[in-house]
Amino acid sequence: MLRIRDAHYHDLLTMLNIYNQAVLETTATFDLEVQTLEQRRIWFAHHGPRYPLVVAEEDGHVLGYCGLSPYGGKAGYRYTAEISIYIDHQQRGRGVGRQLMQHILDRAQRIGLHAILAHISRGNDASLRLHERFGFTYVGCLREVGHKFGQWQDVLIYQYIVPDAASETATSEHAEPGRAHTAGLAD
Repeated sequence: MLRIRDAHYHDLLTMLNIYNQAVLETTATFDLEVQTLEQRRIWFAHHGPRYPLVVAEEDGHVLGYCGLSPYGGKAGYRYTAEISIYIDHQQRGRGVGRQLMQHILDRAQRIGLHAILAHISRGNDASLRLHERFGFTYVGCLREVGHKFGQWQDVLIYQYIVPDAASETATSEHAEPGRAHTAGLAD
């Protein structure tokens, strides 16, 4: 039975192998060289309660993973995250991505995120269909921004507005989650 759970350090080697499949075989990532375990440890450490990283596990084996990462590097983007999802090439087409996506979008809502962005290379039709199925909408194209496999690659930008997050954020006038509303008080 497939279950979705938070990723743990002991999952990292399998997650690395799944990621490196994508590096070598697809344009899902524009890394051109396989990653090392140490590089992925650093990446892993940037995830946590605000930016979760989850795995799909079946019979003790990790089949894929999905994570949210900070977007933009500026405080004004604190309610926006970027999504990444990778599935072992032998497990694609089994619904693993759908379950990971549903879980991470539910988490995004509970966390209080407002927008989720996906950067998807043109031609990655399975990823496009998955994101569209969950309500992501096309918002733009970055033409020929990547170069992989001897070709220029376009990146399509898809956006998902998290239900209820907009109204919750508006009522707090963009206060940081967990902080008291102080807008409008005299200095």
